[in-house]
Amino acid sequence: MAVRRLRFTFPQDLIKEPVIYLIGRQFELVTNIRMADVDERTGWVVLELEGEPDEIARGVAWAESRGVRVDPVTGDVVEG
Repeated sequence: MAVRRLRFTFPQDLIKEPVIYLIGRQFELVTNIRMADVDERTGWVVLELEGEPDEIARGVAWAESRGVRVDPVTGDVVEG
């Protein structure tokens, strides 16, 4: 099992889509939102993904293919 902390930034057309829920369900990952700021135009979350490393990589690639910007988080600082 691995844990990755990432910042997901959502474009306006994905704000109301259940992207985080789908990542958890489709890739059998535990999703923990650590911080978030969402409104009707844009949004971001700091998300911890826990699961098998290959499944985390597949889930991140899937989110990026949908248009989500994914940046790594180290400590309390968000890169990117």
